[in-house]
Amino acid sequence: MSHDLQTNLPPFLSELSRRVILCDGGMATMIYEKGIYINQSFENLNLERPHLIKNIHLEYVRAGAQVLETNTFSANSFKLSKYGLADKVREINLAGVRLAREAAEGKAWIGGVVGPPGAEVEGRAGEVSSDRIRSVYRQQLNALIEGGIDILFLESFAHLPTLQMLCELAREVAPSLPIVATVHIGADGRTRLGADAKEIGDAFEAMPADVVGVSDGTSPALLNDVLDALRIHTSKPLALLPGAGLPVPFEDRLLNMATPEYFMELLRKGINRGAKLVGGSSGCHPEHIRAINSSIKMLQPGVPETSAQPLGILTNEVAAPAPVELKVFETPSRFAAKIRANKFVVSVEIDPPVGTDATKSIEAAREAAVSGLVDCINIADGPRATARMGPIDMAMLLRDQVPEIEPIVHFCCRDRNILGMQADLIGANALGIHNILMITGDPPKLGDYPFATAVYDVDAIGALRIAANLNSGKDLAGNPLRGDATRLFLGAGANPGAIDLDMEIRRLEMKIEAGANYILTQPVYDFSLYERFHSRVEHLRIPILLGILPLASFRNAEFLTKEVPGMHVPEPIRKRLQACDDKESARLCGIDIAREALERALPTILGTYVMPPFNRVDSALAVLEVARSRIEA
Repeated sequence: MSHDLQTNLPPFLSELSRRVILCDGGMATMIYEKGIYINQSFENLNLERPHLIKNIHLEYVRAGAQVLETNTFSANSFKLSKYGLADKVREINLAGVRLAREAAEGKAWIGGVVGPPGAEVEGRAGEVSSDRIRSVYRQQLNALIEGGIDILFLESFAHLPTLQMLCELAREVAPSLPIVATVHIGADGRTRLGADAKEIGDAFEAMPADVVGVSDGTSPALLNDVLDALRIHTSKPLALLPGAGLPVPFEDRLLNMATPEYFMELLRKGINRGAKLVGGSSGCHPEHIRAINSSIKMLQPGVPETSAQPLGILTNEVAAPAPVELKVFETPSRFAAKIRANKFVVSVEIDPPVGTDATKSIEAAREAAVSGLVDCINIADGPRATARMGPIDMAMLLRDQVPEIEPIVHFCCRDRNILGMQADLIGANALGIHNILMITGDPPKLGDYPFATAVYDVDAIGALRIAANLNSGKDLAGNPLRGDATRLFLGAGANPGAIDLDMEIRRLEMKIEAGANYILTQPVYDFSLYERFHSRVEHLRIPILLGILPLASFRNAEFLTKEVPGMHVPEPIRKRLQACDDKESARLCGIDIAREALERALPTILGTYVMPPFNRVDSALAVLEVARSRIEA
């Protein structure tokens, strides 16, 4: 077994236990698009067109794939005999492993791919003996193992007993080799032979496979649903390797939804639902893998080798922590002191300027301070992925020119690696900026620079842990800080209207464990969603500042719903705004809607966080009138 090029990667399964790992996409799709017709064996191209296969692997490596799957899906004698190639099983499989390994250059694990024997064999009891199937697959398995694979993929099977038999054979042939077993899912959410999620999950539990899951299929969204159902029936790590999907009906025509962005969003949901090994199959190009890689960086940060615990990793099962008490340490933050005294607090968000002139932003902050209703100004960090003045710089201007009001700085993970984060946090503390709100940040594709590199070394959970380390007097590597520890008062966000509220609550629990002292919510318009959220987080005993965004117009509501991640304005609210005759009446209607939401929530919150459109502080102050008695008390 040759591993000459595989010198710098840890064992696959131990790494999978720490983080999500990304596979490549559809080999057959790429081969076909290179001009190779389906009247020949794609696997034989390992011998006939090795440069073609190696270059496809290289495209996936450059896109960020951490596992390369060999071009050996049909490299067994059942399939190769159709092309008169049954005598080349060993040669084709060895070449497949070699080409993947050469392309990887030690940067990716090599997954030896074994596909099903075909409908004429699979599931037809009595026509092909199990001894015959085992003999055919033993030949392929021996060749892949001889080539030096790191992982075995038994991929896209429809007949569970055949998959069980081959898992057992693989474990017999290579006892320590990690095995990934996946089934192909049809449009009805079952295998081709009719097995549902429970039958699949029960079968997976009985197999000697290390990772189990779903692959290919007619729709990535459907595979997400099947994966969700599988979680109930298997305790093993889950793999999600969907095809890009078929065109779907839309207004009497077919619409191809298989864009990288669409695929990325669905795979991100799959990760949130517990998938640990993700990638693509039929129809998935390097662009799809590149998009997923960006999403993984946002959801799950990289982990420095010196760190004993991964930062910000989303886990499949997160137990609810015991009720959390606020982390109390001396800080000059008046905002922190007020929260700890259980007093109602108010923050108003003001965006930093697009350019060097901060006059209007400072004037807006001064208007808020003069009102006597506002404690803090929230300063966003590159909102909607636009280029603006940095929030720490804006906070310094605000502190110098409007000292009676405190800044809360949004700290975005998108633009900083873990070194830059620590530098900025230490610097902010030294400059007297102590209120920090940790956010993961909108991806660059939402703004003016869609091709900008997103860092996402950590997400908001990881960033909170970094800041908590600094508050304890140490950097991320465990080195003591020279001088005093930082005294950062840390906050985090939450979305009461999250589609997957269970995952939102799990992440919120992790944020509190990581060091969050207060929560700012996304804007709330549907009060029933907030009530549901509040009932789920009461046990956490953490101060909640309710997000309120007074809508400026129907167009503003439509933009927030369609273009801003995590935002949704219910249709009845939008219709109220649409019925307004002019801009001013729409603005006043938006204020009334915001007042209604804030007034209903007052008994359950410790404060509010108002986000007036276009820095219109007068709109924020008008909303706050309904809370004046609570504020003044």
